[in-house]
Amino acid sequence: MNTYPPQAVTFVRGSGSRLWDDQGRAYLDFLSGLAVTSLGHAHPDVAAAICDQAATLLHTSNLFGTVPQREVAATLDRLVAAGAGRVFFCNSGAEANEAAIKLARKWGGRGRHVVVSAYGSFHGRTLATLHATGQPAKHETFQPLPDGFRHVAWRDIADLERAIDPTVVAVLLEPVQGEGGVQPAGAEYFEAVRRLCDERGLLMMVDEVQTGLGRTGRWFGFQHYGVRPDVVTMAKALGNGMPIGACWARADVADAFVPGDHATTFGGQPLAAAAARAVLAVMEAQDVPARAERAGRRLGRALAAVPGVAAVRGAGLLVAAELEPGRGAAEVAAAALDAGLVVNAVTGSALRLAPSLLVTDDEIDEAVAILTKVLG
Repeated sequence: MNTYPPQAVTFVRGSGSRLWDDQGRAYLDFLSGLAVTSLGHAHPDVAAAICDQAATLLHTSNLFGTVPQREVAATLDRLVAAGAGRVFFCNSGAEANEAAIKLARKWGGRGRHVVVSAYGSFHGRTLATLHATGQPAKHETFQPLPDGFRHVAWRDIADLERAIDPTVVAVLLEPVQGEGGVQPAGAEYFEAVRRLCDERGLLMMVDEVQTGLGRTGRWFGFQHYGVRPDVVTMAKALGNGMPIGACWARADVADAFVPGDHATTFGGQPLAAAAARAVLAVMEAQDVPARAERAGRRLGRALAAVPGVAAVRGAGLLVAAELEPGRGAAEVAAAALDAGLVVNAVTGSALRLAPSLLVTDDEIDEAVAILTKVLG
């Protein structure tokens, strides 16, 4: 269906930070399928795990337990909160946020159901997560959207406080607004949100779909800010390309769900969970948060020195290069693709770079050299 513009390139193969198209041309991938292939393309450990699982057990439904799912849940619980919560598996980031919204409503009870999120945010494209997304232009085509969502100015704690009334049950925020232009929240804002949620008896829910699992230089973006959320959603990097998402919640919050409240046929099924198990094992062995923090500093410094780049922002290896006035990001991204570099225009004036967390220094230098040539 006509849901994407015409596709300029057809990719047929990938390895590490490289992609090849159907004409045999090689590209340096600094988008990672929108921050998904965080270990690079065709990582051998992940490929082997998928092959082994495909020959062992593909599906049972969630009426029965499987070993990979149990092990991934335990690892995620440890990485988020040292074993203080529970995990619901699904197939995508939007589904993880749907689970969080439903959990908040069940936890709050009838009449206490409103979720407050920020303008500029992105939380998914289902009807509920679309309304949670703070981009009104995306809403209009699909009105009327489900009730129970309210938006406030990004990084404005006074506006958030004004939006809270007895119907509000939760606040849903990204630690770095990804689709909103790679805009970090900052510790001061997240600390104030946590205090406000504690004072008003609200859930603090953090959308880590794009930022989670090492991307920002910590396992999760909220860990930069010294707060502990009540609910955390994730997806993208968890399967390194295999569709899987997860919603973590503090144990007493998770207890609001009882059998029959929420379900999924395919969520966390053995093939996806086996991929996630391998991904997490490689991430821990390689200490990808530390790698992302170091490589992100190198990438940020190099981009800031490129003529035509006005500013650089982000965290770890989720980076935006704000272009000087008069340069359109979409045109620059298209020219970069022609030159063999995959990035995208995250706003009209900013390029997003989200390379593999295993990216090398030489690959960073090569990417910046291509952008320098394109912008020149």
